[in-house]
Order: sequence, then structure tokens, then C-alpha cells
Amino acid sequence: MSAATSTATSGNVDHVMKPVLFEIFGEIWNVQARLGQGVSASVYKVNSGRASTAAVKEFQADVQGGDYGYHKERSVLEDIQGHKNIVTLYGVFTNHSSVGVATRCLLLELLDVSVSELLVQGGGQGGDQGGRGRQGHSMWLIQHCARDVLEALGFLHREGYVHADLKPRNILWCADDECFKLIDFGLSFKEGNQDVKYIQTDGYRAPEAEHQNLLAQGALEGAEGLDPGALEGAEEVGGLEGAQGCSTAVDLWSLGVILLEMLSGVKLKDTLRSQQWKDSSAAIIDHLFASSSSAASPAIPVYHLRDLIKGMLHQSPESRATAEGALLSPFFSIPFAPHIEDLVLLASPVLRLLNLIDDSHLHNEDEYEDILEDMKEECQKYGSVVSLLIPKENPGKGQVFVEYTNASESKEAQRLLTGRTFDGKFVVATFYPLSAYKRGYLYQTVL
Repeated sequence: MSAATSTATSGNVDHVMKPVLFEIFGEIWNVQARLGQGVSASVYKVNSGRASTAAVKEFQADVQGGDYGYHKERSVLEDIQGHKNIVTLYGVFTNHSSVGVATRCLLLELLDVSVSELLVQGGGQGGDQGGRGRQGHSMWLIQHCARDVLEALGFLHREGYVHADLKPRNILWCADDECFKLIDFGLSFKEGNQDVKYIQTDGYRAPEAEHQNLLAQGALEGAEGLDPGALEGAEEVGGLEGAQGCSTAVDLWSLGVILLEMLSGVKLKDTLRSQQWKDSSAAIIDHLFASSSSAASPAIPVYHLRDLIKGMLHQSPESRATAEGALLSPFFSIPFAPHIEDLVLLASPVLRLLNLIDDSHLHNEDEYEDILEDMKEECQKYGSVVSLLIPKENPGKGQVFVEYTNASESKEAQRLLTGRTFDGKFVVATFYPLSAYKRGYLYQTVL
């Protein structure tokens, strides 16, 4: 299998050999974009001649331990395939570039927007000073993400694995399956058989993992000027935990931080490092809830979410909630409706068109049938229309719901229809949850 490569320029200095195509299982896949680049691997969006899209994770050949990273992630993914909230591995292959360099690659399911991108678009990148007035995400979105990730973690933990690098960038939305999925298992390990010393990303790292990382680099005993009190506390937690390896509890800590950031719209990296957090984390969580615009929901759902997050953020791993236990929280029994921002950000195969149809058109049967035909004809320009619905009464009165074969088609339609005029009116296009549409459930009010 081979791939042609070209030189891509990053800024004014860095020159990176970027593949323009991969030959995968005898078929040519063109590289459409580089989705991400790390120390040991790069991820690309690829497209085949059959218009199929996927992602290729290519491990760098010149990085020490690159093959180990590939074999490790491959073995974990192959062992945990089949869960709806874990990225699908389609296959593995070796790529031979035009300059004779062989690299190991994973062919993966192509996913959509990450929680990291949602935090940026929700205003969650502006520091963590107080948090008042910042825009967090809706209860619907937080609940959706929390449930999906907990389902994935529950499965992983039952299989004996620790993800060990849960962070917003590693949780992605799957538009066709209408759920969040976990990616990047390069640091994952079997509980009790930890083969990676440095785990988790700064800002989402559990206290016991922090201590273990320090022990692994010899910082606790060798660092000059280290406060004796800090050393004593680190030995108490890190010495025991570090010797035995971290447990599945580190994943729950990371998820607790992620949900608190989604709720508050605030990055918490500096807060988690502060002495105030160590002294009274519960008070800080209470303050973030009180300051958050997302917490303007009725009190009971807010309290349930607050208690759920507190259960994930216990300093002691033994006291922390488990994934299966967290799924029993009353928070998940409460129905929420999505905000319009959610329906703009999270793609699905169903498109919802607003600001198109007057009430008068709905009550004249001939006009109504003409509109149905006109809308179907227009929407079929962008993909295969499975169904089209225009409710005559509330909920959803006058809105146009278009179900496409897949989310790629609905995304293309959303891009091309937004801002267009129809009968003199500007079109507003959002997505709509496929599961709700299939049940015939139309939200009366979407804020």
C-alpha cells in the first residue's frame, strides 16, 4: 500500500510532509484535510472514489516508540469494538510513502464536532475568574454528553480498561448515530497492569495521577525547595496509588471537570491548581453553579447535576462515583429540550427550516400540497430525501423537517440553504434530533 506525499508549509518555518492520498486495501483515498497533529501521530480526513469518508490516524515513523503507540492503540481498539459510544476501527494498514518511509495507520470512523470545539463556541475559553456572566451549555447538551460518556466508560471499565486521557478533545459528536463517542486510546491500559507512567492531560488530571506523574519523574524526592507538607501529602496519596497504578476513578475525575466546564463556560485548569480548590472544592462548585447562566433551570435538575459532578470530583479515588453508579443519578431521568444553539452545533440527518411558511398556506390544501412538492424538489438538490414533514398545528407549526439519508447530506443542505430566500423570506436552517423526529416528537419551544 502506498501514498503520494507533498510538502505542506506550516507558518513561515515548519515544512511537513503531508500525504495527499492513501492506498487502503487496494483503493485510493484522497486526503481532504489534516484534522489534528500530535507528537507521535497525525489524523486526516480522507475520501474514497465511492464518496465514502473516514479518518486515518498515521503514526510517525521517526518518533521513538511510534510503533509501540500504534500497536497499543490498535490492540485496545480491537478489544473494545462494538459499543455505540466508542469510535469504530475499520481496519489497519501500512502506508509506504513515495520516499520509501513506511508508517502504521488506523482507518477510523470519521466523527464531527468535539466537546472542545463546543466549549469554544459556547464561550468556555475565556479564563476562570469567577465565571459570572459566561455562557455555558444547555442542560440538554450536558445531559446528553454525560450519559454517552458514562455509557462508554461503564463498558470500558467492565472490560478492565482505564481510558486515562479523557478530555474535551477526545469526546466527539457522531452525527449519524446522534451520540458522543470516545476517541484516542493511546494512553489506555488494563487496570492493575499500568504500562504508561504519565497519564491524562493537564487540567483534567486526577490528583492521584498528578502525584504518580511526579513520582515517575523523580520530582518529589529530588526537587529543591519542595514544601515538606506537599511532599507528605503526595507520599500519602501518590506513594500508595503510584505504586499500584491508577484506577478507573481517574476517568470519572476527568469527566467531572469536563461537565463543570460545560455548565459554567469556564476553563478550570488554574482553579484546580489553586489552594482554594484543595481547601474547599465543594464551595467552588457551588459558586460556579450559582454564577452560571446554564443553571437557570428549575432548582431540582440543577441540584441533581451539581451532586453528580461533586461525586466525580472527590479527592480520594475510593470515594469517587463509578460510571455505573453515576448513570443512576436522578439527573438522567429529567427530560430537557435542546436550545437552538444545540441544534445549530450538533449535526443530524434531519434538517429543520424556519421562517418559510405563513399560517395562511397551511389551511389551504392546494397551497399546502404545492409547498410540500416545492420544498421536496428544492431539498433533493442536496441529497436523498427520506421524508419531509410540515406540521399544520403546534408543536412545530409551519416548520419544515427534512430527513436525509445521512448527516453529510443534511450538513451540505444546511450550509447551502442558510441565508437563501424562499418566497421573499430568509431561510433559517438548524438540525433536529433524529430520535425525536422518528418518534414524532416535536419540541413546542426551543429557546
